[in-house]
Amino acid sequence: MLYVISAPSGAGKTTIIRELFKQIPGLKFSVSATTRKKRHDEIHGKDYYFLTEEEFNRKISGDEFAEWEEVHGNKYGTLKSEIEPYIEGNAKMILDVDVKGALNIKKKYPSVVLIFIYADEQELIGRLKKRNTESEDEITRRIMRIREENVYLNKFDYIIENNSENGLEDAIENIKKIILNN
Repeated sequence: MLYVISAPSGAGKTTIIRELFKQIPGLKFSVSATTRKKRHDEIHGKDYYFLTEEEFNRKISGDEFAEWEEVHGNKYGTLKSEIEPYIEGNAKMILDVDVKGALNIKKKYPSVVLIFIYADEQELIGRLKKRNTESEDEITRRIMRIREENVYLNKFDYIIENNSENGLEDAIENIKKIILNN
């Protein structure tokens, strides 16, 4: 069973996914590929496959992606080799994919469960500024992306809130229930 978790920047997706792996034995993770620069705490092959533009384009030409998108000026994609071994098996796998990528995966693999983590725009802006990893221009681009992505919320199977009033623990617990009951 494949579970795609999508969320705008700052919604807590990475924190939630890390906690789900602590709480759900045997859960697998699909490592995405990207042309984005590696952050200081990220590990190639664990957090992302960090590829050059040429490497990424070769994989596109070779039809190696289940989906790929250009987001915030960088390319992100899900390699077929990461997910296809789990489609037919009993393992449960989480994919961390943007909204458009999630919808593209659903077209190719209709049984996938789409989960969107929602947080209020003002709260997201505050979180982005607090983590201090993006420039003001990057934050502006991410805010525009939040507004674009919210248009597709009704296409997701589940919308889970992670606002200050709905807490991170509640979001983790709600997604855990979805995964364990499917």
